[in-house]
Amino acid sequence: MTDFMKEAIKEAIKAKEADEVPIGAVVVCDGKIISRAFNQREKKQNALAHAEVLAINKACKKLGSWRLDNATIYVTLEPCPMCAGAITNARIKEVVYGCEEATSKDNLCQKIFESDRLNHHPAYTFDQTHKQEITQLLQQFFKEKRQKQSKK
Repeated sequence: MTDFMKEAIKEAIKAKEADEVPIGAVVVCDGKIISRAFNQREKKQNALAHAEVLAINKACKKLGSWRLDNATIYVTLEPCPMCAGAITNARIKEVVYGCEEATSKDNLCQKIFESDRLNHHPAYTFDQTHKQEITQLLQQFFKEKRQKQSKK
């Protein structure tokens, strides 16, 4: 069986190598990856260029539909509110994330996924299998960023 979170981590590493916040995502249907993406906000100079949104866009194009109701998205970091909304609006069946957002102590992502205002409620799972690896990747990225800024 494919470790889809490891595939998302590979995308996060690509982001780090591109000097982007290292977050990666893969969309899976019927046991196969149909799209993959990493953060590209700096490269694209677009606030919407989060890994999840880019992966959802690619998946929709590949399937020819905005409804991804048989899909699971694997993302290295707990989705932000924008991405949680995009996941919900794309009707994605399940979200699996590998690391909790350190600044999110209010369960906002969960609240969005469970909101009565929305007519779709994806399942969500915090898969801690690679939590340490993902946490280290993020911490190292921000540590290096701070070091570069302090040298200026």
